[in-house]
Amino acid sequence: MTERHPDEFSIETLLASVAEGAGGAVVPPIVQSSLFAFDNYKAFEDRMAGRSDDPLYSRVQNPTVAAFETLVAKAEEGEAAVGFASGMAAISSTIFAFVRPGDRIACVEHVYPDAYRFFERLLRPFGIEISYYPLAEFEDNPDLLAGVKLAYLESPNTVVFQAMDLPRVAAHAKRHGTLTVIDNSWATPVFQRPLTLGIDIVLHSASKYLSGHSDTVAGVVVSTGDLIHRIRDLSLSLLGGKLAPFEAFLLTRGLRTLGARMRQHHATADRFVDNLSRHPLVRKVLSPGPNSVPGLTGRSGLLSVELDESVSIPGFADGLKLFRLGVSWGGFESLLLPTQIALNQSGEENSLQRFGVSGRIVRLSLGLEDPIDLWADFDAALNLSAKRK
Repeated sequence: MTERHPDEFSIETLLASVAEGAGGAVVPPIVQSSLFAFDNYKAFEDRMAGRSDDPLYSRVQNPTVAAFETLVAKAEEGEAAVGFASGMAAISSTIFAFVRPGDRIACVEHVYPDAYRFFERLLRPFGIEISYYPLAEFEDNPDLLAGVKLAYLESPNTVVFQAMDLPRVAAHAKRHGTLTVIDNSWATPVFQRPLTLGIDIVLHSASKYLSGHSDTVAGVVVSTGDLIHRIRDLSLSLLGGKLAPFEAFLLTRGLRTLGARMRQHHATADRFVDNLSRHPLVRKVLSPGPNSVPGLTGRSGLLSVELDESVSIPGFADGLKLFRLGVSWGGFESLLLPTQIALNQSGEENSLQRFGVSGRIVRLSLGLEDPIDLWADFDAALNLSAKRK
């Protein structure tokens, strides 16, 4: 057993610790108030002048939201965090805080489809140049980011789940003064902490593993105090995508069990990867393992599988009993997303089509059910679908 300094707690201990300033309550209370009044003129004046950080208005500041933000910032080893009403609000508010017309963004290929649509539908028409590069280009080309204002990263990226050498990319970016932003929703701070690897800003779709209960839509951004202040002061206050107190309460509840849930997701995913890699009806398994790149210490329950041509994907999907068909991921339930369906999603911009994702791939979000039951269900449906085709 590894000995720790008394002040160096594990992330499980950190996330389960009782929040300070809650009046003795082990759960931070829901402060369901739109505004906060002041006892005297001087206190009000100081707050409006920025000389205090007392709560003022829940569009920019709320005690329940602040409790969640503080916990996430500690988990990611950042100085501060700011919560949003959705993952897309976190993404768009972060980009708008730092990018202006004429700037260049370098984005990794196979990015989250709605982030791709945001870049193409909203940013490009405003004169912002977006270029997409394979993951290896970010690692191997030290001059790729020359003249680039912001690098938007995912590690691993969407559907194909390629993991990135973040310290190497961060070093390239710093050489050129490029701001780095990464979506860390897949790994969570339990398995990867990009800020400690040199990345500037980390964001999450908090609807996924941070919540873990499929009952919340939210986002969060973590960074230095200065960068978070810019996002909070500019994008949060003026775009208004604020996180509500009740959602923040649910997210704090989810964070308490994040470590335990991620360990279970990891164990289930390991079983699936091992079984799938030897399955005659599986052509490829897409799931980065622990230590496959620097700083990645675990495997989440989100992975993809490329199925053999003999498998009827509709028949396979309909034959499952424990896996449900649906978008999103990271909850307690197991889900299946066939790329055949995602490739045909309405809308003229489709990142899956642009970057050549195979229609034979299915994405799995492995939940918290018994892994033996999950595998038996998956294997039976897979074998049956091949026989019926």
